[in-house]
Parts: sequence; structure tokens; C-alpha cells
Amino acid sequence: MDYSWRQDPEVPAFDDSVPVAVMDAECAICSFGARMIHRLDRSGRVRICPVQSPLGAALLRHHGFQPRDPSSWLYIDRGRAHADFDAVIHAGESFGGFGRLTSVLRLIPKRPRDWLYARLAQNRYRIFGRGDLCGLPDPGLQARILRG
Repeated sequence: MDYSWRQDPEVPAFDDSVPVAVMDAECAICSFGARMIHRLDRSGRVRICPVQSPLGAALLRHHGFQPRDPSSWLYIDRGRAHADFDAVIHAGESFGGFGRLTSVLRLIPKRPRDWLYARLAQNRYRIFGRGDLCGLPDPGLQARILRG
């Protein structure tokens, strides 16, 4: 259901008129993803919400994910939440330009694509290391981060 979180009293109010990427602020690959969003989203509209924030945790719970194990990320756009590689694809396609390269993921059937995402997400710290999304120095990127 579109904008379903609006009826969930556990989800704090937020500006959902712009796309929001909900991602793990402690994951190096997520920090890389945030930098890519900042580069590819020429509109400057997309906001980034750490899963470690009250809003990020509430959105994950609302969509059936566990905030204590933030192996999924959400891309919320026009009232709909997209998860995992579907989120990557949707975000990339909405940015246009080089972002459209994410469409190549559609060549992998959904079940194997979901399995691959789950394996990468479960091992993200071991493979990619830890990062600090909120500590990234770029002021333009910092302006995109929802801290509520």
C-alpha cells in the first residue's frame, strides 16, 4: 500500500515527498552507496536515513526488517518502498545517466538476485569493512542525511 507508514504510529513523521534511502550507517558499502547517490542524484532531492536512527529503525520494522540486523536497505520513492537489489535498481533508474547501469541487475532472475543480495548483506562487514556514513566529510552529502 502506498504511503502505508503514514498510518503507523511507530513511524515518526518525515518529509516523504522526496525519495529516502534507508541504509546502514556503519557499513562501508552503504557509505559508498550514499556517495554514489550524492553523485548520481543531480536533483539533490534524495535524503539518506541511517537505520540506526529512530526513523530508519521504524521504517525497517514497518516493512518487516530487523533494525538490529540491518542487512536490507530501503529506497522509498513516491509512496513505495523498494528493498535490497530492487532498491538499487529503482534508485539507479530514477537517477538516470550512469545510474541506469543498475538495470543490468534485471538480467539476473529475481530469486537468484535476492539470494545474492542476502549473501552479500550478511557478509558486508567482513567483505567491505565498516564505515561511518555520518562521518563522511562532504557537506553536500551531510545535508542529505536525515538524523531524526
